[in-house]
Amino acid sequence: MVRLRTPLCDLLNIDYPILSVGFSRSAVPELAAAVSNAGGLGVLGLSLSANEISPLVRKTRELTERPFGGNIIVADLADIPDASEADREETRRSIAAAIAERVPVLILFWGDPGPFVAPAHAVGVKLLIQVGSVDEAVAAAQAGVDAVIAQGVEAGGHVKATESIWDVLPRAVEAVRPTPVIASGGIGDGRAIARALQLGAQGVSLGTRFVASEEAWIHNVYKRRLVESQADDTFYGELFDLWWPNAPHRALKRKTYEEWDAAGRPVTGNRPGEGEIIGTFRRPGGDLPWPRYASGMLTPDFDGEPEYAPMWAGTSVDAIDKIQPAAAIIEELVAEAEAALA
Repeated sequence: MVRLRTPLCDLLNIDYPILSVGFSRSAVPELAAAVSNAGGLGVLGLSLSANEISPLVRKTRELTERPFGGNIIVADLADIPDASEADREETRRSIAAAIAERVPVLILFWGDPGPFVAPAHAVGVKLLIQVGSVDEAVAAAQAGVDAVIAQGVEAGGHVKATESIWDVLPRAVEAVRPTPVIASGGIGDGRAIARALQLGAQGVSLGTRFVASEEAWIHNVYKRRLVESQADDTFYGELFDLWWPNAPHRALKRKTYEEWDAAGRPVTGNRPGEGEIIGTFRRPGGDLPWPRYASGMLTPDFDGEPEYAPMWAGTSVDAIDKIQPAAAIIEELVAEAEAALA
C-alpha cells in the first residue's frame, strides 16, 4: 500500500496532506481539533473581529496538541471598493491577532498576502494563500508564502477561480515550483485526492465534505441537503451579492435560486423578494436580521426559513452520502487515496 504522505506533511508537521477549509465561524475549534487529531490540518474560521480570535485559538489548543490553521478573508483590504477604512483596519487587526496568538498555519484568501509574510514568519507562523489563477499563485510565491492553495471553479462558497482545478493545478505547480501547491475545489473523495497528487499537488483542501461533519457548526437542514444533493444541484454565479458584492460563488439551488430562476433571472434590484428578511441570527452580541440574497453561513443559531439562505456547496457534494465525524472522514479519505495511488 502506498502511504499518503508528501513533503507538505513535513512542512506543516502533519500526518496526511489533507486540510479542512476554515469556512467562517462554522469552522469551530471542535472541527479543527478533530481533523488535526486525525492527522490532517484542521482550520479555524477566523474572519471575525480581533477580540473573538484569541478565545477560539486557545480553545483549539485545549482540544489538540497537533498543528492547526486559521483562515481569514482579506477581501475588504483591496477588493471591495466601498469598504470603509474601519473595515480595512478591522481585518488588519484580525490578522495581527492571529499572528500574535501564533496560529501554526495562517491561511488567507481573496487578497494580497505580501504585507503579512514577514510578521508571520517572524514568530514561526506558516503563511498560506488561496488563489484563483496561475498569475496570482506566482505573485504569492514571489511574496514568500510557504504554500499556495490553487482553487478551481468547482469549489463551493466564494470562488475566485474561473477554470477547472484539473486545468489550473498542473500549470500552477509548474509556475511556482518549488513552492508547494495544495488543490481545492471539486475534491471530495480519495480518488480525487490521488488525481490531484498525480498532477503535482502536495496536498488538498476540502470544504464541502467537512461541512457535512458532525463537528461543523452548521444548520442541520443545510447538512441534510448536502447529503441529498448531487453536483448538478449546484450553481455558480453572483446571486447572493448582499454583504459581499462582485464575489462569484457556488451553492445549492434552493428556494432563492428557484424563485429567481422562475422569474427569468432578473438583475439585482428586480429580483423576487428583495428587501425581505428571511430570518435572524440569534447571537450573544445581539440579533442580526438576514435579508434575502445576503451572503452568509447558515449556522444553528439562525431562526427563520433556511431554504432561502445560501447553502454553499462544491461539485464534490457528489461524494457525500452521510454526515460523519471528522475523524471518520479523514480515515475514509486516506484509505481511498492510498488504494487509488497503489
